[in-house]
Formats: sequence, C-alpha cells, structure tokens
Amino acid sequence: GYKEVEILQYTRVAEAALVSQKEVESCIQGTVSLLSQCLQKGENIALVLKDMGVLLMEGTRVQMKFYYDFLERLSGKEILEKAVFRIPRLKDMVVSQVAVVASLTSSGHVIDFPK
Repeated sequence: GYKEVEILQYTRVAEAALVSQKEVESCIQGTVSLLSQCLQKGENIALVLKDMGVLLMEGTRVQMKFYYDFLERLSGKEILEKAVFRIPRLKDMVVSQVAVVASLTSSGHVIDFPK
C-alpha cells in the first residue's frame, strides 16, 4: 500500500540526544552509507538498536530480535509471559541484551553495526 514518507527531523534528534545537528546528520548518513555498502556486497548485517533489540539481515531474510527487557517495559512482565506461552514463535523473537550478536545468525558471521 501507499506509505507517506516523513522527513527526518535532525533538529529533534539532536535535541533529544544532546548533540549538534551536524553530528546527527553525519552519524545517520554514515550509518546509511555503510548499511548500503554491506547490502550491495551481500554481507550479513546486525544493526543493534540500543535498549530495543537487533535487526538481523541475512541474505533475503530480515528479522527483528527484541530484548526481553524492552518488551517487558512495553507490555509488563505478566502480559509478556502470557503472550510467550500462547504464541511459541514469540520465543524466537526475544533475545537477551548480553547475547553475542553473531550467535543470533544462522551463519555465525555478521557485520555488527556500532551500538
């Protein structure tokens, strides 16, 4: 379907991160450039999203693994435990923050983007 594209508000990001707008632009452009190069080369990628989880890209497969703590903060411990019990596939989407990123992949080899 049709998706509306929103322009990234560098100023807002800079204010939230307590850094300059120039630093935000440089960081985002550098990350997108590195991501693009890795994808063009067909490399496996793990993009670590601080306190949220890891976005894994292996070949044509893209999977998000969420940190248990993140999901617990969103839903509460009791609701999360019930959900995992009712939906066994959910276990495959939850990971510990101390997990070694390469261990989350089928190949054991990834480009681990900076945290």
